[in-house]
Amino acid sequence: MKSSEKAKWEEVHISSISSDTTSENRELPSQYTDQEYKHLKRKVDKYLLPLMWFCHGLQQVDKACVGTQAMFGLIEDTGLVGQQYAWLTTMFYITYLCFEFPSIVLLQRYSMGRMLSLYIIFWGFIVLCIGFAQNFAQLVTLRALQGVFECSISPGFLFIIGTWYTTREHPSRALVFQSGYAGMSIFTDSVMYGIGTVTDRNPDFQAWRYMSFFLGGLTVFAGLICLLFLGTPSEVRWLSSDEKKIATARVLSNQTGHDRTGFKDWKWEQVMECLVDPTFWLAALNSVLGAIPNGALTSFAGILNTTFGFTNLQVLLLSIPKCIFAILYFVAIGVLVSRKKNIRMWTMMLANIPGVIGFLVIAILPDEPQYKWTKWAAYFTTTPFITATFFAWSLVPSNIAGRTKKTMMSTATFVGYCVGNMIGPQIFQAKDAPRYIPGIVACAVCLAVQTIVVFIWRHLLVTRNRRLDQRMREVGITEEDRLKGGEELGEQDCTDLQNPYFRYVT
Repeated sequence: MKSSEKAKWEEVHISSISSDTTSENRELPSQYTDQEYKHLKRKVDKYLLPLMWFCHGLQQVDKACVGTQAMFGLIEDTGLVGQQYAWLTTMFYITYLCFEFPSIVLLQRYSMGRMLSLYIIFWGFIVLCIGFAQNFAQLVTLRALQGVFECSISPGFLFIIGTWYTTREHPSRALVFQSGYAGMSIFTDSVMYGIGTVTDRNPDFQAWRYMSFFLGGLTVFAGLICLLFLGTPSEVRWLSSDEKKIATARVLSNQTGHDRTGFKDWKWEQVMECLVDPTFWLAALNSVLGAIPNGALTSFAGILNTTFGFTNLQVLLLSIPKCIFAILYFVAIGVLVSRKKNIRMWTMMLANIPGVIGFLVIAILPDEPQYKWTKWAAYFTTTPFITATFFAWSLVPSNIAGRTKKTMMSTATFVGYCVGNMIGPQIFQAKDAPRYIPGIVACAVCLAVQTIVVFIWRHLLVTRNRRLDQRMREVGITEEDRLKGGEELGEQDCTDLQNPYFRYVT
């Protein structure tokens, strides 16, 4: 390395260490013991994780409930024809997409916990109102409003994860609330099974309406609970002032900045950096590719299972073992990535392989009685593919620094998620019913391409880390000094590319 370049690196290092603006924060970690950190982490886990698990699970159940309701008369009772049913999911994600960025900005500018709680309450009332819908116009309007209010929950929870937990804890904590869908589905599917059995005794009973009443009321209740407990370290009332300082000190090593959601400076230079950063586009493409099969299954999983030869009530019962497996799988993967460094992206790639095989088996085998359990087993093997989407979300708080850049990256990730979920239901065309072979094959192709995208993404991050290691060796900066310098620049709202000490998680 040239002497001028070395001098520049040393100047950045010295100026960051001696910065007056964050010198107090730099000393925070040394003020507290490991025991105090562990005690706080246990308390945070006790308050936040069950709540986020419950709410995120409800959100997933609420938006996917149309798939269950379709098996219990929603299409017939509201007179849906052609692609109108598919548009109920597509319209949800159109408004989800349109209001994604404004919602993230609101979460950044105002009390994150309070804003998220209000969003949950509002969408709960919308879900409840779906039970009163009489036609396509009313249904599609309510689904559009549901998308408006649900769009904040996933990015909001990821922001909260980033403000409470260290980088290494991000994937396991994110997977806890991501597994909420499987856990809540066991409970809600059991209740909806009970509601559905009424149809056997009374054919005129419109079970799908009461499913909406049940889910909507439960969601409103969840939102009211969130008003009391949900928020960032600076917002919650269940921490003392000293505990809030410890919470701040715990996450300084992330090098991604503070949790002050009232922060209002929008930095256009970070926007430009984000747009020329290849990881921005890779993350967005990854979201689109993973969301296409997700959107397809959200609307058509129940219908597909009935074509295998199962009744609507049997489909609900068979979803329970799949959900139990999903919970166990997410717990195991969460523990694995917490204990072993830099395997997140390998896990994302490997999780797609069973999904590719499962979709192809469903497409190839005919809908005959002797194959129904084989096809259900193939559907069962698609469960892990969502890992690539969930882990990609957790990479945002772990790998992106700078408030504006983080907002941009979060928005791109969820825009891609919305676009994919908009496309997903539309690849299942009414003319392809009941087997929907072209749509199923398209899902397999998307997962295969997504695996390649993740491989390229990981290669780019690994290359950047290697360059960092080489420069640190040439300049003679120790790992301890690198961490201190990274913490300082993170607190000064530097991006990951502006911070010469930043190491990426892979």
